[in-house]
Amino acid sequence: MTTPTRRVLIADDHAVVRAGLRALLNGTPDLEVIAEAGTGEEAVRLALALTPDVVLMDLRFGGRDDGIDGVEAIRRLTAQAPGLPVVMLTSYSGRADTVRALEAGARGYVLKAGPPEELFSAVRSAAEGGFGLAADLVGALVGQVVAPAPELTGREREVVRLMADGHSNRAIAGALYLSEATVKTHLVRVYRKLGVDNRAAAVAEAVRRGLLELT
Repeated sequence: MTTPTRRVLIADDHAVVRAGLRALLNGTPDLEVIAEAGTGEEAVRLALALTPDVVLMDLRFGGRDDGIDGVEAIRRLTAQAPGLPVVMLTSYSGRADTVRALEAGARGYVLKAGPPEELFSAVRSAAEGGFGLAADLVGALVGQVVAPAPELTGREREVVRLMADGHSNRAIAGALYLSEATVKTHLVRVYRKLGVDNRAAAVAEAVRRGLLELT
């Protein structure tokens, strides 16, 4: 069976970085760069117009003071094009930046200095509805628990795991032999225990608290 080609939009304010990413991604048979953006605003506009399979987004756009950063761009895309996956690409590995990006709706977070395989894996995972994090970022999130872990039940953890893999409520219900109403009840409880109000934030918080490990 032929592997589908994932169409990627690159958003970074450095032309050299964009050129390097384009060469890397286009050198992979199942990935294709369809456009580039140099600002967060341009990234949002092009993503809405072209509907790529994945947006590869810079975090800070060089620290610009006159435009939106990558996190705000993700928030706008999440509001205007729900389901469009965005992978954050950055030089910064701090836990706070990672959690902020994931809470905004990012489906992945990889480092510019990381191995190309992590980048490819994150893009593919996001395109398929899952999450992709660089290995050292997962370690940072899991290793810096700042509050007591809430007591999620075994079933609630299963729901979070399937949610992190990109499954819909219906798919989760089928996998766990539950009704969709029961799955929704579990999600309400998970959100309350984790102090969040959406699926991406729930996954991010579960990782941060060591309740879930992304692979």
